[in-house]
Amino acid sequence: QVRLVESGGGLVQARGSLRLSCAASGSIFSPNVMGWYRQAPGKQRELVAAITRGGSGNYADSVKGRFTISRDDVKSTVYLQMNSLKPEDTAVYYCNAIGMLFDGIRDFNSWGRGTQVTVSS
Repeated sequence: QVRLVESGGGLVQARGSLRLSCAASGSIFSPNVMGWYRQAPGKQRELVAAITRGGSGNYADSVKGRFTISRDDVKSTVYLQMNSLKPEDTAVYYCNAIGMLFDGIRDFNSWGRGTQVTVSS
């Protein structure tokens, strides 16, 4: 079983900062890809940022220059540093991890439960 535990959400004023963390655990190798998605009320879930085990990251256009994704492969943890937050960043943020189980046969694509980020104007 793969478990993703997110932390770091909360309420912040516009132009403020927050840092999200997500730790993956279970009988897994360090995930090949870890990322953050978000879903605002009435909208579809969208990719915010993702990073490969080699450190290559990609970002949604709406967050480029403001958000930074990073990871610690020893801890199988991914971080999302969010700066210059805007009210439109308000959403539930979900962690996602894709990789291989220890059996070397089965892969996984797992989600965390989500953490609320609210940006007030």
